Amino acid sequence: MNSLRIGVIGVGHIGKIHARVLSELGNAKFTAVYDANAEMAREVAAKYGVKAAGTLEEYATLVDATSIATPTPTHYETAKFLLNAGKHCLIEKPIAENTAHASELAALAKQQQRVLQVGHIERFNPVLSALEAHLTRPRFIEAHRLSPYPNRSTEIGVVLDLMIHDIEIILHLVRSPVKSIDAVGVPVLSRGEDIANARIRFENGCVANMTASRISPEKMRKIRVFQENAYLSLDYQAQEGYMFRLADSDAETSSLFKKLLSAKDSAIISEFAGRKIVREPVDIEKGEPMKRELESFAACCIAGAEPKVTGPQATAALALAMEITEMIAESNALP
Repeated sequence: MNSLRIGVIGVGHIGKIHARVLSELGNAKFTAVYDANAEMAREVAAKYGVKAAGTLEEYATLVDATSIATPTPTHYETAKFLLNAGKHCLIEKPIAENTAHASELAALAKQQQRVLQVGHIERFNPVLSALEAHLTRPRFIEAHRLSPYPNRSTEIGVVLDLMIHDIEIILHLVRSPVKSIDAVGVPVLSRGEDIANARIRFENGCVANMTASRISPEKMRKIRVFQENAYLSLDYQAQEGYMFRLADSDAETSSLFKKLLSAKDSAIISEFAGRKIVREPVDIEKGEPMKRELESFAACCIAGAEPKVTGPQATAALALAMEITEMIAESNALP
């Protein structure tokens, strides 16, 4: 029998996905939902056979852990109340509206000895695990994250809405202080920027170039990482990718030719200075990132373990995202 009671606050678009996944967890029992829209809360609760709490105070009595999938401006007060009530919290990204609130939540979780995880969901995408398995020393990273206009999360710009995913991942992969930032963005349908590009130089020499748009006719979530003798091209959405590298030896080249007889996925694509450039698929075990994220959150709550994306890590991503946002706002305000 599962002893961890878990629920979700906010059952809009993202919250409904949380509710569906929580109902499928094997390591926790889905017990309650809460939303300022009581009718919506009742509909979701009825669908999964859980309690629709009438107030946040009532909700706190029904759960031990919670997802917080409400609009960003409500994250701080909601999480603060629940952490003070002794509840473990997973907060959808960004963790808060500003770094002061984010740092306060991280400190409060530590004081209360509660798990605080932040929903940077791509950290649970199997693509990232595959990337980390092949990573050595990244020198250049290029990330593209595009989507049609969402008609939600419009209280924040595209940097805090979409680009922050790639910011957090890149900080995790590079692990070096930021040296400089160049950024540009344009508001099209919103008050904040709807398309943005940022180029970040790190003190260890790595450069990251990120593009995010929520006015694209197509969806795209891709990352390319260049390192010595190889680069990886990976697709978060399709959960597939390839590594391009120099063959280590003539013997490996011969072996690869043999593989081509039985598999079309590997290929020697060109020759440079007598050495072969090899394209080979990256082995990725596909899975639903949200399910992996919530299972991990529940496991951390049960074991009292540190989550994959902590409050301080999410705060660092928020700080950089806000710096980029402010740089874009200042440039757009110039005459």
